[in-house]
Amino acid sequence: MWLNVPASAQDLEPRSYVNLPTGINFVIVGYGHSAGGATTDASVSLEDADLSIDTTVLAYVRSLDLWGRSAKVDVIAPYSWLDGSARVDGVPRQRTVDGFDDPSLRLAINLLGAPALTLREFAAYEQDFVVGASLKITAPLGQYDADQVVNLGTHRWSIKPEIGMSKRWGNWSLDLAGAVALYTDNNDYLNGRTFEQEPLYSLQTHLIRTFGRGSWAALDATWYTGGRTTIDGRAKDDRKENSRAGITVALPINARQSIKFYAATGVYERTGADFDTAGVAWQYRWGTGL
Repeated sequence: MWLNVPASAQDLEPRSYVNLPTGINFVIVGYGHSAGGATTDASVSLEDADLSIDTTVLAYVRSLDLWGRSAKVDVIAPYSWLDGSARVDGVPRQRTVDGFDDPSLRLAINLLGAPALTLREFAAYEQDFVVGASLKITAPLGQYDADQVVNLGTHRWSIKPEIGMSKRWGNWSLDLAGAVALYTDNNDYLNGRTFEQEPLYSLQTHLIRTFGRGSWAALDATWYTGGRTTIDGRAKDDRKENSRAGITVALPINARQSIKFYAATGVYERTGADFDTAGVAWQYRWGTGL
């Protein structure tokens, strides 16, 4: 089984609410490359952006038993290298920077159809209909320069509650999840200005085909809207209404290791976020009975 680790509101995350045996630990190391109008902050809207971002991710995940329901907690720490150019308020700008992105902590729990099971009990489990919920908190600890518009960190907190569901028919399953990202203000935007952002709403779906020995593939799609920004009380015409599509393939290496490949592209962009991305991640798991 593969465990997904999200990075931002623009991510495509199949199998987010898959049931897992309790007491299992995961470490995930990943690399992704994005090119085009990509930034690490979904709130940033740029003109004529030509940016390249290379990101490495280190994550730790633990599966839990919460009140008899399966759950998991994950800690995610990305590090990025960004280079490129864009126009900001009509002025051409160049940016080259590397450093940590904002780290995040997420707790997810399956509310229906996925009871907490030991590894021995899990052998008899068959998924039907699962409903789950999660809460992701992102801390303002990443690289940030108040003189620059494009940064790797956001200099503000964000909270993202989500509810998702998954229905399985034999070797096929369909996932659907809706979320809203809520942001605190950035009071040091471009040397002391106040940057505010309205909630950003997102919806994603995945059609997944499972194969033998833990391998699977998914067709992914996401749509997000909202997120209009205000600087020192002046609202900008930058409401998001963007969609992306992609594919994910996961393959086992052995009983403890697996590897995942993914790629995605923009389908429609009202403001910014027209970029392509691709990456690979390696996962190692250990715990009770493995």
